[in-house]
Amino acid sequence: MKLSLIIPAYNEEKRNLIPTLNEYYKGLTKEFGKEFELIILPNNCTDNTEGVVRDWIKDSHPQAWSYVIKGGKSGKTKGSVVMKGFDMASGDWIGFVDADNATTVKEFLKCYRGIGYKKGLKRNDGVIASRKKPGAKISPPRRWSQSLSSWLFNFVVNLLFGLGIWDTQCGCKLFSRRCAKFLVKNHTETGWNFDVDLLYLCKINNFKIREYPINWTDFPGGQVSTLDGIKAVLLLFKYRLKKWKEIFLSRL
Repeated sequence: MKLSLIIPAYNEEKRNLIPTLNEYYKGLTKEFGKEFELIILPNNCTDNTEGVVRDWIKDSHPQAWSYVIKGGKSGKTKGSVVMKGFDMASGDWIGFVDADNATTVKEFLKCYRGIGYKKGLKRNDGVIASRKKPGAKISPPRRWSQSLSSWLFNFVVNLLFGLGIWDTQCGCKLFSRRCAKFLVKNHTETGWNFDVDLLYLCKINNFKIREYPINWTDFPGGQVSTLDGIKAVLLLFKYRLKKWKEIFLSRL
């Protein structure tokens, strides 16, 4: 199994889920033959996402399977769903993308090919897509308030954690099996700080991560509001204090 790809799905019945699944299944089959698995994880849905996914899988898609996640009234966060998928996955490389096809399979495969080992370079332990790195493009262009909140978030991330990454929050990431299973066992965040937690764990444990520019499409409902961006920044400081505390206690 060369690749396991996780797609979290929350109330996607009437959105872009099935076109996304069709495009990814076709593209991954062309790239990997039968050596991949597509794991769709309906998360506490209140619509018929589960049934839509189940019917799609039965319709001649043997490399795909689904696991329904229940989490009470509040459901589960995207981070916890992704980590559940990582725990289940069996591929040499394990990644996730959003259900709305903001990252097309063509762009995802660019990241996969950017791992490094195919070109004789030193292999990376992970590749994350970037909407900010030179060469990337977002369509349609974002409002200034969205760009400002995104810039502020990434500025604070690099100020506090020194990751040297332009875009920690892009919903397309790919890790080696060894790295992904390590993250499953050691992650502590599942909310806004989920991506930062994963990348910080990679940094302090010497996993080599490459950031790769992609073409990204914004869909209605997928953008983060300015208020959400401010909340996320405040949570970054809380997370940083927690990590400093852990370091301090480990030295006692």
